[in-house]
Amino acid sequence: MSELKTSPAISRLEELLDEHSFVELGAMVTARATDFNLSENKAESDGVVIGHGLIDGNLVFVYSQDSSVLGGTIGEMHAKKIMSVYDMAIKMGAPVIGLVDCGGVRLQESMDALESVGAIYAKATEASGVVPQIVAVLGNCGGGLSVLPGLSDFTFMTKEAKLFVNTPDTIEGNRTEVLDTSSADFQLNEAGNVDFVGDESEVFDAIRKLVCILPGSNVEEGCVEECLDDLNRASEGLENKVSDAAAFATELSDGRVLFESKPGFAQEMFTGFIKLNGITVGVVGNSNVNDEDSNVLTADGCAKAADFINFCDAFDIPLLTLTNVDGYDASVYGEYHLIKSLAKMTSALAEASVPKINFITKDALGSAYVAMNSKSLGADLVFAFADTKIAAMEADSAAKIIYADENVDFAEKAAEYEATNCGVNNAARRGYVDRIVNPADCRKYLIASFEMLFTKRVEGPYKKHGSK
Repeated sequence: MSELKTSPAISRLEELLDEHSFVELGAMVTARATDFNLSENKAESDGVVIGHGLIDGNLVFVYSQDSSVLGGTIGEMHAKKIMSVYDMAIKMGAPVIGLVDCGGVRLQESMDALESVGAIYAKATEASGVVPQIVAVLGNCGGGLSVLPGLSDFTFMTKEAKLFVNTPDTIEGNRTEVLDTSSADFQLNEAGNVDFVGDESEVFDAIRKLVCILPGSNVEEGCVEECLDDLNRASEGLENKVSDAAAFATELSDGRVLFESKPGFAQEMFTGFIKLNGITVGVVGNSNVNDEDSNVLTADGCAKAADFINFCDAFDIPLLTLTNVDGYDASVYGEYHLIKSLAKMTSALAEASVPKINFITKDALGSAYVAMNSKSLGADLVFAFADTKIAAMEADSAAKIIYADENVDFAEKAAEYEATNCGVNNAARRGYVDRIVNPADCRKYLIASFEMLFTKRVEGPYKKHGSK
């Protein structure tokens, strides 16, 4: 037992959880298989430590794989321990946190081990949308086990960890020295599978921050805590932050608290959590910190937003969209993927029954604007700044299309189109914008509006789920 208590699996849990709060369960479980001398290598815990503990007083259920015991490989009893964590979390309504450091499937147990991996998939799927699932990859996570971070809601990695389906060297035409597809940087910035990368201590701090901003389960009706910030605090300099949704959202938040998800991937679409009067709010926003002349919807950005919106809706977290968009990505990759990804995002927004507010911060042009939580898509309220541009198209382009076959003064016709069909006042007169606000008042109006929407209830047609 003394070796077990000094194992890296337990040390990691003790660092993650509140001091002296970790309670281990199933410490005496060992593998039942005896083939290939397993009976001579029996080890208590069977390569995974499970139990429960607290994070800032919040109950969580945890498992931590121990690569020093049978390589941390997954066998029958190892899997049963992990599944028991999910069962308890579902019953108690608390998040599941998995610390993954695994050598893969335990080959000595063959088909029993394979079926056990499938059973973990099924249990994680059962828990999806019921309790938040967080995975931290602290060592190796490859092959079939890589599905588990994909099934989780949030994934963290240490800088030296490896996450992969196939190792880089087995990919035709590639090798690790050319492109390490298993690296944390690749998974964060290119693949979009990871929400945070840091050293082990930084990863644990980020997990603790996230847990404190999320509800424990889908029956808690979101996450609400005491607000210590001034509800009427002026929002400083918001008009200068419209191209950076993260900075914009941070300024609005209680105490300027922000947790950004997938910050390295599809940076043109921001997703993250803030607090407004103690209520956790999910934010989806168009961002363009590199090219202020163009904000477009991309396939990766829409897919990122869709996943985030679905999570928020599942856990009754209100949604705020920050709209600053003027079109779509024009690329071959976009033509391959944008239609499906855009459909997934619009479907997620339209189906979401949580309170939804759209804030138009700068440009709202064409059907790209419609996709960003417009009134027609189901936004409960739409706010805008006085100088925002809202139109079906830029006035110059519209005039050239409308009067393409006529000999007219296009500048004059563009000005006419601008006056009659563009601008926030035109949208407000038609009921598509509910209120025009000053930047400094943005925070207090959003707080009052989400408070008003707190008891929102929506009864839609019966269906199991959408097909997109």
